[in-house]
Amino acid sequence: MAEGVTDVKLSSADSGAENVGRFLVYLAAAAGAGKTLAMLDEGQRRHALGEAVVIAVVEDHDRPLTRAHAEGLEVVPKQVSEYHGARFDEMDVDGVLSRHPDVALADELAHTNVPGAGRNAKRWQDVLDLLAAGIDVVTTVNIQHLESVADTVEQITGVRVRERVPDWVVRRADEIKFVDASPGQLRHRLVQGEIYPAGQVSQALTHFFRADNLTALRELALRFLADEPSDEFSRHLALLRARSRSGRPERMLVGVVPVPGSEAMVRRAARMAAAIEADLEVVNVASHYAGYRDDPGLARLRRVAADVGAAWNDLDADDLASALIEYAKTEQVTQIVVGSSQRSRWQELVGGGSNVGKISRLAAEAGIDVHIVALTEADR
Repeated sequence: MAEGVTDVKLSSADSGAENVGRFLVYLAAAAGAGKTLAMLDEGQRRHALGEAVVIAVVEDHDRPLTRAHAEGLEVVPKQVSEYHGARFDEMDVDGVLSRHPDVALADELAHTNVPGAGRNAKRWQDVLDLLAAGIDVVTTVNIQHLESVADTVEQITGVRVRERVPDWVVRRADEIKFVDASPGQLRHRLVQGEIYPAGQVSQALTHFFRADNLTALRELALRFLADEPSDEFSRHLALLRARSRSGRPERMLVGVVPVPGSEAMVRRAARMAAAIEADLEVVNVASHYAGYRDDPGLARLRRVAADVGAAWNDLDADDLASALIEYAKTEQVTQIVVGSSQRSRWQELVGGGSNVGKISRLAAEAGIDVHIVALTEADR
């Protein structure tokens, strides 16, 4: 077994299913751990045992070491596509299926294919096609690309995770091997130019590749591999998000609709924000309710928001609670204020159960604090 690679877990997938290829995933905490080299070494091992092994796609980034580990393995030519005047090389799924090897090496499971380049939008979908055809697949992925952890990684690192893989795809693997590297090793490799081009090193060191970020990513990977119960894993994600807010300015959001009591609630939220020196945003979530945009209550709410120095934002959405939470996550809001007096109108506009309850549940999952303001009759 290669140095730094730990055979952490065998999945519960039915590895005995007929005509379905076996699935091996090399998982790492971050780029530079060596997962691509580990994948290639596995290909070389199986090639030496007499199996037909092909490189379906490897992202070598012009690195001599990666090419050296791939030497001697058959390569299925990539499919060339043009998109917006630029040329792109993608894995030729049909070419691999036609060759039908024993084993296909497919790097970077989370990769997004160029539109129109093949049968699927995502490489993980290409991999599932190969497995369904009875071809064993060896692939790689970093922990931040798993759907369940991507939002948390964005919050703790401040770096957008654009490419994501559903957790079930990785969990269906017959085997997952953890390619480990300490934060110190990863930062050293980064400085040596082994991960990113020189022009990206300084920013990476002070953002994604900070030692505390890498430590958190490594712990996330190990918890995922340990098959930690979903509720415990979710609580850990929320804890990481809460910790990531320490040292950052607080941002408070108050969700409103034009109903009696909303103006008082904005003023209450303004006092709460001032007490903790937080920025305040007032968010109005519109719907398809007839005449909603012309409601005179909106104009009054806007004036109150301006009076207390709060920013105003309008959102168009049918699902009020989800829209509010998604906005809060995108804008790195740390606290949300909602009023119990709004419940009847919110239900009237969007239907369903209590939006306050749904906001509280979604906010807890996102690590955002919620304050439910109970207004008096005088406020209304």
